[in-house]
Amino acid sequence: MEETTPRPILRQRSRRISVFDGQDLRKAILAGAAWLEENRETINALNVFPVPDGDTGSNMAATMKSAIRNIANSEEKSAGAIAKQVAHDALLGARGNSGVILSQTLRGIAAGLENKATFNAQDLAEAFQKASELAYRAVIKPVEGTILTVVREVAEAAKHSAEHQNDLVIEMQDIVAAARRAVAHTPDLLPTLKQAGVVDAGGQGFCTILEGVLRYMRGEATSGTTGENISIPSPISHEETHVKKGRVTIEEEFGYEVVFLLRGTSLDVESIRQTIIDMGGVSTVVAGDETMLKVHTHTLTPGKILDYGVGLGSLLDINIENLQEQSLTYAAESEAEHADDEQNTQEPVAGDQIATVAVVSGEGFEKVFRGLGVSSIVSGGQTMNPSIEELLDAVEKNPAQKIIILPNNSNVILSAQQVVGLSNKEVYVVPCKTLPQGIAALISTNYEADFATNCQTMTEAARTIQTAEITTAVRSVQLGTLHVREGDFIGVINGNLSVANSRMEETLSDTLQRMNIDTYEIVTVYYGEDVTEEQAQETARRIKTEHSQLEIEVVNGGQPYYAYIISVE
Repeated sequence: MEETTPRPILRQRSRRISVFDGQDLRKAILAGAAWLEENRETINALNVFPVPDGDTGSNMAATMKSAIRNIANSEEKSAGAIAKQVAHDALLGARGNSGVILSQTLRGIAAGLENKATFNAQDLAEAFQKASELAYRAVIKPVEGTILTVVREVAEAAKHSAEHQNDLVIEMQDIVAAARRAVAHTPDLLPTLKQAGVVDAGGQGFCTILEGVLRYMRGEATSGTTGENISIPSPISHEETHVKKGRVTIEEEFGYEVVFLLRGTSLDVESIRQTIIDMGGVSTVVAGDETMLKVHTHTLTPGKILDYGVGLGSLLDINIENLQEQSLTYAAESEAEHADDEQNTQEPVAGDQIATVAVVSGEGFEKVFRGLGVSSIVSGGQTMNPSIEELLDAVEKNPAQKIIILPNNSNVILSAQQVVGLSNKEVYVVPCKTLPQGIAALISTNYEADFATNCQTMTEAARTIQTAEITTAVRSVQLGTLHVREGDFIGVINGNLSVANSRMEETLSDTLQRMNIDTYEIVTVYYGEDVTEEQAQETARRIKTEHSQLEIEVVNGGQPYYAYIISVE
């Protein structure tokens, strides 16, 4: 905690800066990314749980590397254009919850600087205010004592500073001071941080980026190399992605399905959505930005909806389908198919197929998922959360138009949910927090059922699985009544640190007892890359001896860091 105590910000400066242009902003962002990379491991160490996979610093650093990949050598003079490029690339490269929130923060800054060739202190304050709004909007249930708090207090500090002077250097000094105070205060807002003796890692990461920007303004170095020479990854080869907001829709047999693009000016997404709903639109989705929206609804009066759209702007790509006729056609085809005893060898239409994309870590787990028929695997999980771009790429490369994503990690769910709005396909995210939950969801897939039914069935199947993870503590910590020493074996049950012991056997036994193992029937033990099959079989025998009624299966998961991942059902 002492290392994160707010340090005084000296107000002496060698220069006064009233206005930034695109090149100034570019260099400042590069410096922020470099300073974050320099302090990445320090931020990783701030994980609340003493597990060996703290990756907040790595996720944020990877997000920033993606954000700067197309501006590193840019000669663009417009600040608004630079900010827009950074926001776009940050979203595609965002990894983990912290990376996604960071990308939304950068998106807010870009929105605040839109169409501005240059900006001053007041402009920057307004941009940070927008950043705070979008950051909070990125999560369903915002929690104080996290990066969200730091972003909000930074926005407040920027506004207060800009009201009293027009010097970007002073404003950034005030911003960094506020960020440091907010980070230091996070344990007071989030009890788990105080118990663990750490500050919020995401908040510290954001503060570190701002420190790098300030260092650039002062002419100070941000690492052993300059911010402009930071290692930048080559852009991933893929077709240009057009960002469109949306979400999965559960289709109903109701009148007509109406889909169109609406081009206009100052379009109000929420107002338009509500108006269409009030006009009788069912399963209505309206998403996009002020100049281009995609509208999807089910209605008995399609002409009424189209007339409303024409009054707002220009309509493009209009598509109207008779849902009742589709249903009757499908029923007739299904009846004919069952009446015919001959096997239908016709290739299915890709657009009618349902495909699954799973995030998987470990060779053994990959074999399990492939054996269950997963369509695509994105490598990742603990310590290696995939980027939004990698998930989107897997979705876009699949020929199916209806995709179900299994993130299989609590820190990948938010990234996966962003894909829903980036793809023109119908995408649904089953909120699987563990690999066993993803397996249960995949087993329940019925490719003969419709998309909505599968989304619901797979989500319910994932919820039935309880998961325990056994690993080794990387540091000592006191969490409530649980005292953990560095090197202890620890048991994590459904994401909660529950058991710590110096002996692996006792840790396993206590963890299973806390899961109320005797109320279940089936236990699957997935052993990690550092555990032999003989050791895993011996573990299974001990469990069977203590709980003879259980049916136990041993599977090679090959996962890193975690000796065992155990699912019960």
